[in-house]
Amino acid sequence: MAVEALGALAIAFYMYHFAEPPSDGITTNSTLFFPFFKYLRPDIGWLFIPFAMIVIVGAANAVNLTDGLDGLAIGCTTFVAVAYTILAYVTSHAKISAYLGIVHLPQSGELTVFCAALVGASLGFLWYNCHPARVFMGDTGALAIGGSLGTIAVFTKNELLLIIIGGIFVMEVVSVIIQVVSFKTRGKRVFKRTPIHHHFELMGWAESKIVVRFWIVSAILLLVALSTLKLR
Repeated sequence: MAVEALGALAIAFYMYHFAEPPSDGITTNSTLFFPFFKYLRPDIGWLFIPFAMIVIVGAANAVNLTDGLDGLAIGCTTFVAVAYTILAYVTSHAKISAYLGIVHLPQSGELTVFCAALVGASLGFLWYNCHPARVFMGDTGALAIGGSLGTIAVFTKNELLLIIIGGIFVMEVVSVIIQVVSFKTRGKRVFKRTPIHHHFELMGWAESKIVVRFWIVSAILLLVALSTLKLR
């Protein structure tokens, strides 16, 4: 966690002090953009640094917690990466961003290439990671992928939208938090086992059923996230 926080600090510090700001001349790199709200854009100043660190470290560990069934984490990652490929492109395009009324970040065009590469790499990995898996990502892959998604969210100014796009990852983390807090305060478990995908396993769901249904939810969240470009 200390190493993760140090890496996240370097990224957040760079974004706050050195990265090219939005081209509108009004907002800054420390401005937060809220999904569904066109004019809710508070500038949180130096607090952006710890906020960005939480986003990056949180995303890294959320993907790591999700990596427990064959194809689950990488499948959900694919949907998130697709969403950020689209978001990176539209935020980098002057005319499209102006039409949609979103922040214009010319440098995000480079992130489009990275996000698209992540989509392709995820699909290639999924080919061998689907049940029964022959290749596993482990902590090394999960933390790197999650950290990448968090960094992309910060660089494209879609940090809060990551909560929607990565809803499966959020659900996995929240299930663990609820379980730990409940057990320590009440001595009782809310779920049969956490992260929550193990809860469904103990309910008798087949592994493939859990994974596919989580993918379906990820696809729905992808569409909801993209709808925020117009529903604002």
